[in-house]
Amino acid sequence: MAELATVSTKGQFVIPAEIREALGIRPGTRIAVLREGNRIILEPVNKEYVRALRGSTAGGPSMTDALLKERREEDRRSKW
Repeated sequence: MAELATVSTKGQFVIPAEIREALGIRPGTRIAVLREGNRIILEPVNKEYVRALRGSTAGGPSMTDALLKERREEDRRSKW
């Protein structure tokens, strides 16, 4: 069954104690806020969350490689 919370004028709401305890959410815990369509998903940022992100950007363009390539090209041009 869903728990209900009311949003304050500052956009704040209280996560019910039972849910906080079950997920290990304590004062100072960072929460990732995601939107999927009309749903808001809250995830505590913990070891499992970070582990799940590991490798999620693999296969994409490497900004380091692109920067190094650009610097090498600049060096070649400046030597002529």
